Amino acid sequence: MQDLREATAYIQAQSDNFLPDTGIILGTGLGALAKEVEVAYSLDYADIPHFPLSTVESHAGRLLLGTLGGRKVTVLQGRFHYYEGYSMEQVVFPVRVLKLLGIKQLFVSNAAGGLNPDFEMADLMLIDDHINLQPTNPLVGRNLDELGPRFPDMFAPYDATLLARAEAAAAALGQAATTRRGVYASLPGPMLETPAEYRYLRTIGADAVGMSTVPEVIAARHMGLPVLAVSVITDLASPGRLKPVVLADIFAAAAKAEPRLTALMKAVVAE
Repeated sequence: MQDLREATAYIQAQSDNFLPDTGIILGTGLGALAKEVEVAYSLDYADIPHFPLSTVESHAGRLLLGTLGGRKVTVLQGRFHYYEGYSMEQVVFPVRVLKLLGIKQLFVSNAAGGLNPDFEMADLMLIDDHINLQPTNPLVGRNLDELGPRFPDMFAPYDATLLARAEAAAAALGQAATTRRGVYASLPGPMLETPAEYRYLRTIGADAVGMSTVPEVIAARHMGLPVLAVSVITDLASPGRLKPVVLADIFAAAAKAEPRLTALMKAVVAE
């Protein structure tokens, strides 16, 4: 808690006690939303006490505070992953800091492999549930009672009201045909899955798979934050469509989806 307070105090001091309503985490290749923010303050992760440093390509490593759609937001340009060698406590450290800064809701984006055969490249999937296959989670160990209860309920990890607003926004924006709902499976990575693992994940009920998001959602729900999470389908892993993944193709799919994701997030934030 002392580390969290020190990081929060630094950000508040550097931003004239800016009070955001919404926190946003931008995933792999999904940085365009940051360009829509009227940035009042920009802080490098390296300057924030106790913050980890992004080591993944396309993760800028900056915290932005400003307005989006007329609302005050704070944006994490880059997240942290267990596979980078960070502990789960470090992975979710920024989410906990955002809560202490005053956010009332958390929006998360990621790039994911599509397991559902109905999905297409660059579709958006609104996450309505998840399967946690990470080796541990950020609540293991001593509970931080100041943040939340020892045994948080996960009956509805993704907020039904925010999901409904996102679906309505997608329809209004003409995105209904490329916006899905589904279950996200989170694995540690950094390698992608084998064909047998993809079949297993589909069998147990996953529609998409990635290496992030779930730890952050667990931490957010522990603190009582409503969550909206969106996956961009950047490769296809359903039977008959699976092929070796090229990183450039993932970035290309993310870039294709970026304008739709940006418009969707902006609309939901504004509402």
